[in-house]
Order: sequence, then structure tokens, then C-alpha cells
Amino acid sequence: MERVDGVRCLADGWRLLISFQIKANKNYPMIGRHLTTVDSRPAQFVYTHWRHWYKPNNFWQTQRHPSSSVCSATQPFNRPPRPPDPYNWSSWRQAGILAQSQPRRGFLHSVGPMDHCERGPPQKRRKGAEKLQSGERSVHLPKSSPQKGSSSPKGSPQLLPDVTSNQTPLEPFFPLIELKRHWEDFSHVCQAPTTNEGKEKQPFEFSLMSYNILSQDLLHKNAYLYRHCHPPVLEWEHRFQNIIKEMKLHSADIMCLQEVDKDSYDEQIKPALESLGYQCEFKRRTGLKSDGCAVVFKRARFSLVSCHPVEYFRQGIPLLDRDNVGLIVLLSPIDPQSSFSNICVANTHLLFNPRRGDIKLAQLALLLAEISRVAQLPDGSICPVLLCGDFNSVPWSPLYRFIKDRRLDYEGMPLVEVSGQEQHSRRTRILTVPIWPRNLGISQQCQYESQRDSDWKQEEIESFTKPSIEHCLNLTSAYSHYLQESGQSEVTTCISRTAITVDYIFYSAALGDARAQAEGIAPPERGLQLLGRLALVGEDELQRVKSLPNQNNSSDHLPLLTCFRLYPQADS
Repeated sequence: MERVDGVRCLADGWRLLISFQIKANKNYPMIGRHLTTVDSRPAQFVYTHWRHWYKPNNFWQTQRHPSSSVCSATQPFNRPPRPPDPYNWSSWRQAGILAQSQPRRGFLHSVGPMDHCERGPPQKRRKGAEKLQSGERSVHLPKSSPQKGSSSPKGSPQLLPDVTSNQTPLEPFFPLIELKRHWEDFSHVCQAPTTNEGKEKQPFEFSLMSYNILSQDLLHKNAYLYRHCHPPVLEWEHRFQNIIKEMKLHSADIMCLQEVDKDSYDEQIKPALESLGYQCEFKRRTGLKSDGCAVVFKRARFSLVSCHPVEYFRQGIPLLDRDNVGLIVLLSPIDPQSSFSNICVANTHLLFNPRRGDIKLAQLALLLAEISRVAQLPDGSICPVLLCGDFNSVPWSPLYRFIKDRRLDYEGMPLVEVSGQEQHSRRTRILTVPIWPRNLGISQQCQYESQRDSDWKQEEIESFTKPSIEHCLNLTSAYSHYLQESGQSEVTTCISRTAITVDYIFYSAALGDARAQAEGIAPPERGLQLLGRLALVGEDELQRVKSLPNQNNSSDHLPLLTCFRLYPQADS
């Protein structure tokens, strides 16, 4: 048994071609921006297929032809499909890798003044802002699929597979590996409160999902992050079908969604979810941003008490000049047998910039102040709170500890350390005291205050001179951030070589909650008990499925799914 002769030479030839392409682009721009194969496919695309076919674990029985140096491969029983013949272009077209067009000799210059075609000389590249305003897509991503009924120009090759179908031509060559996630059950360790007669109270159980679905507009604007993906899996029609399919599979009672494009929400997402029995609330980012946050819930299980969008942009305050937003809804459980407290559900997507921890803390303070106002009960206490979203901060970072510990002492803390996204940085700029100005109307306890100096109390004024901030919410993370089996870190997003946790579900833990017991916390009776969660995975598992997004997982984030139990506060 031996390998097919000439494969190594062919692979070396592709490497040489790619090396020549890089040098040509750098030293000889007149040659063209990139060379392609005879079929207008990138040389790297064909070379990638050959690397896949001739991995060490793909064995092919070969027989040397007695009168030729070319070997012929015979496919053994129960073996993978036979690879295309490197010397026969038709076999590549039949495999679906190359288009059904007659190849021409040599290589073509796909773009540049040496390209002999009907179109005129290439236009000079415009600035990035002009490209985005004109709606131009990145060259690294496929264009949207043609509308139904439209036809391509006569003679033009059809390079992309039909992404709306369940199977693409790439599947026979790249076997799909599904991401396995299991359910972790904590119901057996939760303690149930009893009534005055010694009977267990009847609880209200519901599920909650938090999911960053990846805005299609942001995907195109940051195309360099998704070079590891096959272009068909990045098409919105393919991604939309996968995302809705996943939502149907889990059928959560409440869903907090981030990076939801406004147009897609109005035309596809909202109608699809409403047909499944959901009521949808949406808040678009300010400025010219096209995406936002959405909170949807099943009409049969909850009724909407109030909806409160939160804008983090504040005119005249340089610290808050970004367009991120939050969305808070107050929901009332529907149960004819018992009366339950309202539930405050908050959803947000904080600023990404790892070096601006001061902005992230100020945005979070605005959200916490609004939650404290909305969730406050007549007796001054706080109803159960669920805080979800993409916080762009890693576990155990100062921002994460501030949410859980309710206090953060930040004296001398560099801005870059607040979110923990970057371990090393040359910048040493530290947080100012106070982080946000007094005219914002938010105290250092993350509460709304009057902006008039005459209404400020002396202790409140003095608090702005201390390097510490606080909040009044008693919150616990639904996830432990490490895998029980291996002890490795959990991962909620994996793009190329970046695998971290930035998505969270925080909740008000009740007496008898399993997570609170594990952390040694003694929460009040009023709150939620965590019954279970959909386990996350580690970086190794995500690397095996080619990171995110992929054929099955159509976002660069994994959805978080939890189940909670709420008990009535009074005997009924």
C-alpha cells in the first residue's frame, strides 16, 4: 500500500503558487490582487481539499501502472468516497468542488489591468465608511443568494451551493461533526419551601435562553474574523434556518437575543417567533447601528407588565458616547392556581473594546440603576431578577466580580484589566475617581439620583471621592465557568483562535438554590432556584467542529439555556 504518486508534487505546487501570490501582491501590484485557478476558484480552496484528502488517516490502496509513473487508486470496502483525480478536471467538477465550466489553460488574473474582459478597469478603492454606506460587501464573503425567480447571466458558472438545502456539495468532502451538549440537572438538590400546614408550595417552572445570534451586518463588516468559515455557511438564509431550528428545539419560555438586525427582525425573526406563540420586544442600538437586543417570551406563560429600553449614549458626556443598549421587561407568570411575584428580565450587549473598561462599567451602572427602579416592590424589596447578555468580559474579571459581589474597589486599576479580555497591554491608563461624572444622575450605588446639587446628601457627595462602586442586586451566575469532567474552562464564543466566555445568565438566587449552596451564599427566600442548564463545552470540542460559525452552529456564540423554579410568596 502506498500513496498516489504526484500528490506531494501537486501540494508543493499549490504552496509555491500561494507563496508567489503573496509576493506578487506585495512587490508587484500590477499583476493583480490575487490569482485564481482556471475555474475562478481561489488556489487555496483546491489546495485545502487536497490537504483534507491525503491526511495520514485516509488510506488508499494503490496499484502502479506497469507502463506509467501515474498510479490509480482503488476504493476499498467501507472506505470514504474516492478523491477527485488530480489530473482530470472533470472529476473535480463532478465532485461539486469546481463549477461546470470548461477550464482554460494556465492561470488567470482575476482582478487587475491585465484581465481581458468586458468590464472596464478596476475602480479605485474607496474609504471603508463609503463602502459601508453604499452597502458593498467584503470580498471575503459570498453575496446574498439570488431571489426566487431570478437567473444568472448566460454562461456564468454557479460557484456557490444552494445554502437553503440540508446538504451542500462540501459535505461529502468535509464530514460534519456535531457539537454534543448535555443537560445538567440540579432539581434533586434544590430544597422546596413548605406552607404553614407543612405542605410543599406549588412552584412555577420556566426556561430561559440567552443567545448572541451574530448580526449579519457585523459579520460582513468584520469579515476577517470568519476567514476560517466556508462561505456558504455565512449566508443569512442558511444561518436563519439554523437559528430558528435551534430555538424550536429548545423552546425556551423566555429568550434574550443579542445582535439582532432590525431588518431581519421585522421581516423574518419576529414573524417566525410570533407564529410559535412568542411576544417580541426589541430595542435597536442608537446612531446608525442596524442591530439591537430583543426579549421574547411565550404568551401562554407570561404577560407583559412593562417594557423599558435603556440607551447608554448620553449627549454631552464623553464617557458615554457609544451606541450600546439594554432592554428590560417586567413579566407576570400566568398560573391560575397560585399568585407569583413579577420577574424582571434584563438583556444587554456591552461595549466590546477591551481597553475601555471605564465605558463598560458606566454602561453597566446605567443598566443596574434601571433594573433597581423597575424591579422594586412596594415594600422596598426587589423582585426576582434575570440579567442576561453578552458582557464582553471574562469570568472572574473585575466587571464580573462587581456583578456577583455587589462591590468593586478599583483604586489604581488599569482600564484594560476591567474586562479581562487582554492579558498583556502596554497601556497603563487607570480608572478615574469617580468613573462617571455626577451630572449623569447615577450614584456610586448605581441608583438614580437627582441632578440638582441641592438634592445631594453629604454622604452621597463624599462617595464620589472614593474609588469604589456598589449595587443592591443579589445575583449569582447560572454557570460555573469550568467543565466538571475535565476542569477546563467553559467557552461561549470561539472565533478562529479566540475561545473565551463572555455570555452570562445572572439570577436572584432563592433559599435552597443549588448554585447558592455550592458558593456558600445564604440568599433570601424570595428569588429563583436553578433546576438545570445546558452544559457548555471547552475549546477542544469547538476546535473539532472548526470553531464557530460552522455548518450546524450558525453564530459565533453558543446559546445559554437554563431552567428555573419560582415559588409563591404567600400561601394560596
